[in-house]
Parts: sequence; C-alpha cells; structure tokens
Amino acid sequence: MPQVLVAVCQFAPSADRADNRARIAELSAGAAARGAALVVFPEYASYFVHPLDATLAENAEALDGEFVQELQGTASAHGVTIVAGLVEAAGDKVANTLVAVDAEGLQATYRKQHLYDAFGQTESDWIAPGELGRAETFAIEGLRFGLMTCYDLRFPEVARTLVDAGADVLVVPAEWVRGPLKEHHWTTLLAARAIENTTFVVAADHPAPIGIGRSQIIDPQGVVLAGLASGEGIALAGLDSSEIERVRAVNPVLRLRRYAVVPR
Repeated sequence: MPQVLVAVCQFAPSADRADNRARIAELSAGAAARGAALVVFPEYASYFVHPLDATLAENAEALDGEFVQELQGTASAHGVTIVAGLVEAAGDKVANTLVAVDAEGLQATYRKQHLYDAFGQTESDWIAPGELGRAETFAIEGLRFGLMTCYDLRFPEVARTLVDAGADVLVVPAEWVRGPLKEHHWTTLLAARAIENTTFVVAADHPAPIGIGRSQIIDPQGVVLAGLASGEGIALAGLDSSEIERVRAVNPVLRLRRYAVVPR
C-alpha cells in the first residue's frame, strides 16, 4: 500500500472568520501542491480570541454553515481531506468541535470531551463537553484516522478508545497555551500516545505567542517524522501502514493489555 502524505498547518486563527477561512484555503493549496492527501489545522480554526469570551457564542456556526461549506469547497478543489476546529453552535454554550471534510462533505465530527479547566483557565465557562465514549474516525487510502482535541491528549483513555475503534492515526488539533514546561508536556504526551498505542500521531497547534507551536507528525515508536518550531508553516510526512504492522509485530502492547476503557 502506498504512503498517505499528511500535512500539519500551523497558523494563528483570529476573530476574523473570513480571514481564517482564507488562510485555511491558502495553506490547503500549499499542502496539496506538495502532495498531501490530508491537511490538519489547529483547534478553534474557525474563530479564536484569547482569553475566551462571550463572542464565541456570537460567532458559532452550525455544521452546515459557512466554515464547513468553504472547507468542502477547498477540499474538492484540491482533492484533499481537511481536519479543522470549529466553534459550533450548541444552545447556551458552544461546542469545541473538530470536522473532517472532503469533497463529499463531512466525514467525521468530534466534540471535545475533556475541557481545559486547568493552569488557571476555565474552558467550561464557554464550552459544553462532548459525548463520552464516542470514537470519531474516517479513512483515507486504507488508513483510519481518529479525532481528539488538545486537552484530551492528557487522558490516555481517549486515544485508546480511538484505537479500539480501528484508528491507525491519532489526529490532534490543539491550542496548547504557553506556560512553564508546556512544550515539554506537549512533546512528551504526543510521543507517549504514539508509543503506547503503536499508532501514528498527527498534531497541529497554534504558533507563538499564544500557542507553543511544535506541530508534529510522529511514528508508532514515538519518532518525530516532521515538525515545526514556533512560527507559522506547513510540515509533511508520509504514513505507511506497514510501519504499524512492523512495530506491532515486535511490540504487541494492544494485544497484551488486560484492561478495557469504560466511560464514567
């Protein structure tokens, strides 16, 4: 089976929704020109302010709104699948949602389960948590990709739930806020999720000064195949299912584990 070329696009979404869509279209075109089949953008790609505030609800969109419609048009124009973070309308609060979109439309939708009520922040003031235990995946050329978001990375059960649903690749859009040791936590946790699940990990973050950057594509042994520093940019790497098979043959941790994941 040929490799699936994936791209992480590290950019800084803003409060200008139209500009965010334009930047996504521009970066998607650049990634597609380099051969990418999957283009991954950060969390809150449709709209972002720091700190979060009541304007989230004012700028939230439905799944059939402008953001997803334009993603579909961009995906169709370049023959790619796009994953990006959407501020989704959801009653009194909003949902922190990931969408996977190709030329045919929505292929997967994931709402962040673990909200960032840590390090002095309270995402739950504005965001409603997603449904527990729900594994959202989609396939490209024989590889299955599973969706999770930012703070979910600190909870290994989320990744394991995706692997149990057949995911070969964990896709992790994020807005990993800067702070003491945050770069260390990010890179360590990304590698850990890859190693313990023997999967690829594809993670896209916001750049500095609010995010830390460090968007990465990691192999099933925790080795970084491609990545970025703190600025905006695109990184690409090829994912080969035979590498997963090779690693699992010598390190069959999924087969040997003795615990299941149960929501609480």
